[in-house]
Amino acid sequence: MQVQKTLQDLSNRINTQPQGIAGLHAVYHFVLSGEEGGTYEVVFAENQADYTMGGTREAGCMLELSDKDFIKLVEGRLNPTVALVTGKLKISGQMGLSFKLQTILHHYQLQK
Repeated sequence: MQVQKTLQDLSNRINTQPQGIAGLHAVYHFVLSGEEGGTYEVVFAENQADYTMGGTREAGCMLELSDKDFIKLVEGRLNPTVALVTGKLKISGQMGLSFKLQTILHHYQLQK
């Protein structure tokens, strides 16, 4: 349940102060391995963030990583560049959206 709690906390933070995603319309899929593995879909539209379990829409960007590394990424404890180089993170789709996601996560960092 840690992945869902992390996504809920992030969504709440974004939806309370949506200026960091103003004008963004994008769908991301996080394909996670591990105990809480599966596909998690995050949609940014109309200055709101929403997430669901499973992929219901076509994603502009897909990230593959472990559930533990996903939490570290959202909390700012995993450098995405290092994770990509070391094989902990795989990205497909529009690379511009992956850079935008990094900016969003930095803006709404969930520190633990």
